[in-house]
Amino acid sequence: MSLEIKNISKYYGKQKALDAISFSAKSGEIVGFLGPNGAGKSTTMKIITSYLKPDDGVVLVNGLDVSKNQKEMKKHIGYLPEHNPLYADMYVKEYLQFIAKLHQVSEENITKIIQLVQLESHSIKQIKELSKGYMQRVGLAAALLHDPDVLILDEPTTGLDPNQLLSIRQLIQEIGKTKTVLLSTHIMQEVEAVCNRVIIINKGKIVADKSLDDLTKEKTLTNVFAELTS
Repeated sequence: MSLEIKNISKYYGKQKALDAISFSAKSGEIVGFLGPNGAGKSTTMKIITSYLKPDDGVVLVNGLDVSKNQKEMKKHIGYLPEHNPLYADMYVKEYLQFIAKLHQVSEENITKIIQLVQLESHSIKQIKELSKGYMQRVGLAAALLHDPDVLILDEPTTGLDPNQLLSIRQLIQEIGKTKTVLLSTHIMQEVEAVCNRVIIINKGKIVADKSLDDLTKEKTLTNVFAELTS
C-alpha cells in the first residue's frame, strides 16, 4: 500500500477531532474523502503530510513512518491545500523553478510537468494574471514536480467554471492512473466523476469505506452521505 493510516487520533484541547481512524490506499486509486465541515478531513490530511502530529497512531507512506521520516516522506507525497499558496507576483515558470530547487529536481522535470498540466502557453505569465483554473494547474504542477507516489488534493475544483472543472477532472484522472490520490471535496459530482472509491468521515470516525459502485448500488451518493452524516 502507498498510504496506510493506522488508528490515528487527534485532540484539540479536550475536543477529539479524530477517533482512532484507519484506512489504506494503493497506487492507481483515486479515493474521495468526504465529510461535513468539522468532521476531521483537514486534520487527517495535515497529519498525512506531517503538518500536524497525531496524538496516537501512525501514518505510513510507502512503508515509512511519516512522524519519524519527515524529510524522506516529502519525496513521496504531494499536497495541494484548499487555499492554493502561490506567489502571485512570480511568473509561472519562475515559481516552478523555485519549487524545483526546494525539491532538488531538474529543469527537465519542470518542462515535463508544464506539458502534463497544459501550462505551455501560460508559463511566461505572472501568476496573478491567470484564471482560477490555471492557478489550480500551477498548484498541481508544484505538487507533482518531484514525482510523488501519493497526492493529497483538498478541494481542488472550488470556484472553477464548467470548462475549467472538466479539464481539471481529466487531469486528476490521468494522474490517478499511476499515483495514489486522496481527493477531499464537498462536491458529490466530483467524486462520482473521478473517484473509484469513497471514504466518509463524520465526527472524527470513518463511517464508510467502499468502492463508489458498491456505495451507490441502491442510493445516490448524496443520499448516502446525508444518511451517514446527519
